[in-house]
Amino acid sequence: MTVRVERTMTVAASPERVWEFIGDPDQRARPISVVQEWEVHDDDRATWHISLPIPIVDRTIAVETEDVERREPEYVRFVGRSKVMRVQGEQELEPTADGGTEVTNRFVVDGKLPGVERFFKKNLDGELRNLERALNDYLETDA
Repeated sequence: MTVRVERTMTVAASPERVWEFIGDPDQRARPISVVQEWEVHDDDRATWHISLPIPIVDRTIAVETEDVERREPEYVRFVGRSKVMRVQGEQELEPTADGGTEVTNRFVVDGKLPGVERFFKKNLDGELRNLERALNDYLETDA
């Protein structure tokens, strides 16, 4: 089973300001609750060490992530690969008439072990809320 989620949010900042957060692999990893630690290798690649609360996985899993398409400041698509899952994320930024930005988040998770998809089906909305909170906090404190 594949889990797909798409959510849109609007923030009161320009696409360029939002891109500072979305385009940064360090900022992108920070709000995800299952990411225990991460290493950013360059602007396009990072390794996430995730911990999934499912019985079959008793260790942290390395997920090699890579931006496969970047159009600053409007779009980024990344893929993450590991032994237990494959994830694809997309963030699309569109300016709004009032000077803000509409951010569309799309995520697809393909699990390779039992329980991975079930976990993400249950928790992906919460992870997107975490991302939205982190983006708004970034925009408020880093203005």
